[in-house]
Amino acid sequence: MKLIDPILQFSAELQQIRRDIHAHPELCYEEQRTAGLVAEKLTAWGIPMIRGLGITGIVGIIKRGNSTRSIGLRADMDALPMQEINSFAHTSQHPGKMHACGHDGHTAMLLGAAHHLMQHGEFDGTVYLIFQPAEEGGAGARRMMDDGLFEKCPMEAVFGMHNWPGLALGSFGVTPGPMMASSNEFEVTVTGKGSHAAQPHKGIDPVMVAVQIAQSWQTIVSRQLNPLDTAVLSITQIHAGSATNVIPDHATLIGTVRTFTTAVLDQIETAMRRIAEHTGLAFDATVKMHFHRNYPALINHPEQTRFAIDVMRSVVGEQAVNVQVEPTMGAEDFAFMLQEKPGCYVFIGNGDGDHRSAGHGLGPCNLHNPSYDFNDRLLPIGATYWVRLAENYLK
Repeated sequence: MKLIDPILQFSAELQQIRRDIHAHPELCYEEQRTAGLVAEKLTAWGIPMIRGLGITGIVGIIKRGNSTRSIGLRADMDALPMQEINSFAHTSQHPGKMHACGHDGHTAMLLGAAHHLMQHGEFDGTVYLIFQPAEEGGAGARRMMDDGLFEKCPMEAVFGMHNWPGLALGSFGVTPGPMMASSNEFEVTVTGKGSHAAQPHKGIDPVMVAVQIAQSWQTIVSRQLNPLDTAVLSITQIHAGSATNVIPDHATLIGTVRTFTTAVLDQIETAMRRIAEHTGLAFDATVKMHFHRNYPALINHPEQTRFAIDVMRSVVGEQAVNVQVEPTMGAEDFAFMLQEKPGCYVFIGNGDGDHRSAGHGLGPCNLHNPSYDFNDRLLPIGATYWVRLAENYLK
């Protein structure tokens, strides 16, 4: 592993920054303290910035030489609405809020790169350091773009990174093309006619209609899609009724659909609507369906992925870079940026959880788990990757 010595020497301060952010988690678009800390560090290091993109977003700007070439490096800042069960010194001080996805570490790694690039960076061009709010469901990437991110910061390409539990410390994972799925939500309301449960013939039972819809939907992926197309259709909530002797007026189905392509998503949504509406007609019930597309699929661009692979190998060695890591059906709003700019998103190994301080929860060190904690040993690795990525891109 070839890490940058000044970054290694700066690791203790990066750990302090990371743990401070972890102890003070803020939800999407509420990242005032976190953004303030980022701005304070950038100012202290002499890095100019743009504030207020995406409400709390910040972009640091480091220029060298005379080249007009540029690159964007992105980290997310927000936490999750979860109760942390760890009890170590840097556990969350805000009940019901937790950095359970490692955005505290992502922010610290990019700050480490910012510090080194400003002090020692060897490149010709501009590095844009994107500190993004609201990745966890708030589409902060799109909000920053709507506020003029790429117009005010005209970068040629943009790169992202996420820690990945289960991937060995000191390793990276990436794959060209689809790497994370689109995220979509649906809600179906079935309206029947309520009646006494002992006299079902006098009503129209929306519960049974909902059950029929739910069962029929499960044939979409298994019988209507090409077996080579990957998709998930999960019904995660069914709500109906309030008494054992009453057939209710309404029943509701809620859930998510995940795909790697828009064409497959279109096919699933069309089939869901057709099945729901015709099932309602068959039972003389009314069906209303709302389908909301949240995040698109995250698709890495081939040229930028090859470049990122070369950089990762230069940092951790060829054997520690998995260039065909298994894509995940999880979603990531960095996908919006990759729709507008070429780039690449990579996973950096967070290990198996044995790094956690005494007092961690008994659960696994998985993302979105109340026992999770970011591995501070990643900080110099991730910061070195960011620096080498920027320097090699802007040679």
